[in-house]
Amino acid sequence: MLRQIPRAPLILGLAGLIPFLWGALTLLIPDLGTWAQLTLGGRFTGPYVQLSYGTVILAFMSGVLWGFATKSEGWIGYALSVIPALWAFFMVGGGPTSAAINLAAGFLGLLLLDLQFWQKGLTPPWWMALRVLLTTIVVLSLMVVIL
Repeated sequence: MLRQIPRAPLILGLAGLIPFLWGALTLLIPDLGTWAQLTLGGRFTGPYVQLSYGTVILAFMSGVLWGFATKSEGWIGYALSVIPALWAFFMVGGGPTSAAINLAAGFLGLLLLDLQFWQKGLTPPWWMALRVLLTTIVVLSLMVVIL
């Protein structure tokens, strides 16, 4: 499954997981969280790095879907493509737990949109293999905040 994904998107996609994984680690390892808080500041620790970065990534993925929509006719693809950015804008806020729940829901919803674009042949053939891998890791890392 991973062999079909070109090297550049795979490596960059995995690198994009670093803020999610780092945030989870700073929660799971209290000494690391304390060090990160003192050294890097609160913005780069715990749920805060995950939530701010995750909001950016949902907006970014809207742009990716918009690009896929240019291969189709009509406005439906464009309308679907803006949903992740709007979700992030309206739903990711409040306390860290509710924001993480909404962010995880946003990434799962994005995966459904990815599937829709993939089934219509608008994405590269390897797209879903990459998106399932990345989404699984993102949602699992957010579960550290949720639970």
